[in-house]
Amino acid sequence: MDCCVKNTCELEDADFEKISRFVYSLCGINLHEGKRELVKARLGKRLKKGNFVSFSDYLHFVMTDEGSDELTAMINSLSTNLTGFFREESHFQKLRGIIFEEFSMPEHSNEKVKLRIWSAGCSTGEEPYTIAMVLAEALEGRKADMKILATDISTSVLKRAAAGIYSEKSVSAIPPVMRFKFFLQGKGRWSGQYKIKENLRVLVHFAYLNLKECTLPSDSFNIIFCRNVMIYFDKNTQHALITTFYNLLKPGGYLFVGHSESLTGFAHPFRYVEPSVYRK
Repeated sequence: MDCCVKNTCELEDADFEKISRFVYSLCGINLHEGKRELVKARLGKRLKKGNFVSFSDYLHFVMTDEGSDELTAMINSLSTNLTGFFREESHFQKLRGIIFEEFSMPEHSNEKVKLRIWSAGCSTGEEPYTIAMVLAEALEGRKADMKILATDISTSVLKRAAAGIYSEKSVSAIPPVMRFKFFLQGKGRWSGQYKIKENLRVLVHFAYLNLKECTLPSDSFNIIFCRNVMIYFDKNTQHALITTFYNLLKPGGYLFVGHSESLTGFAHPFRYVEPSVYRK
């Protein structure tokens, strides 16, 4: 019997369990029972669009070679991408202090500041662009080699991030002086839209990355931001990520996690700096 009634498919227990296990095996996202309605609502739209008769039918398709594009759409649908410019602002105040104290050079020094930062789980780009604004201001007038790697598992949000175009509401948290300095204000049909200026855009490289399969080289970064991401993983995956972050940081490097996150309860070699900030 067809499980779809009036274009609405029921998410059977067995199908939810299969989807949860499959997504966990791919990227470590923990779709526990509390996420059931989210899975049903978001994938239900994919079922309707592709004319699938059931969640079981849909899952079977995305696991085939033919369904590789739909598999990408599935992960995009299930990824949560809540973000904003200067979200958890105290982190950027801390970042500014770290840059001034540890990476600033005398204004006329011939020595170049080299700085590598990773924004893991960058969503639509607000976090890495905020980092870029802080760096640009803190090191203004200095010789600097700055690069920010911004990664996410969702290809759809990466595309939006690379475009660097945001609504007036989205940029409202940015101080007006910084907004004028780092954004172009749209006119005509682009009225109400703001675009990141190219001199800031070139500091950020966006790339697809599955955190569960991270193969970046050791000692790559001075600072890693992975905020409000680990909460979507189970304890084993979280612990593996913490170890990965430690290995990827240069000696003395910093790890920023979300204000609702903590490394408490995990065996790790990080030194606690302040809530949600740790150091190698």
